[in-house]
Amino acid sequence: MFSDLITSKTRVKLLNVFLASPHDMYHVRECVRRTEEEINAVRRELLNLEGKGILKKEPRANRVYYSLSKEYPFYFDLLRVGSKTLGLGKEVLDNRVKLGKIKFAMFSGKFVRRIKEKPEDVDLMIVGTVVLPELAILVRSEEMRLGTEINYTAMTEEEFKFRKQRTDPFLVTILSGSRVMLIGDEEAMLA
Repeated sequence: MFSDLITSKTRVKLLNVFLASPHDMYHVRECVRRTEEEINAVRRELLNLEGKGILKKEPRANRVYYSLSKEYPFYFDLLRVGSKTLGLGKEVLDNRVKLGKIKFAMFSGKFVRRIKEKPEDVDLMIVGTVVLPELAILVRSEEMRLGTEINYTAMTEEEFKFRKQRTDPFLVTILSGSRVMLIGDEEAMLA
């Protein structure tokens, strides 16, 4: 997605590094290792992204660390885009056909922001005819990458409609929180 809009491949790789772990800070050399780009190109793009307010830098001892700036006006929009183009979101979208006939797929806003308040919070909800073993493989892979458990639920369209009509507390809790839609129209899901 970013490569469709941004011509600098180094900038795209850097954004992917920071969006994959939005709360982490990276030293210039770590950015070079993760992007596999030349140090001068990485430095130039880090300064560019800092100048635009996307990144903030923090000097520590004799090193400079960079992280995503929460003050950037489009910070949460970047997180939404990142959730669809990296990690589990990308895998769900890329493997949509293997996963079955999906009507809606959404991440909780807390999952996208990497906030884990309660271990029972649902991070991913998928509605449709879902091939659960395929979904489990994708989720397990992302759990290993993130080093944390991902709670997900899958239900048929009929079950979703039934629970919505009955004002099921489990579903109300999920739908009342913030979300990022991967598949489907949010308005149609809430109607």
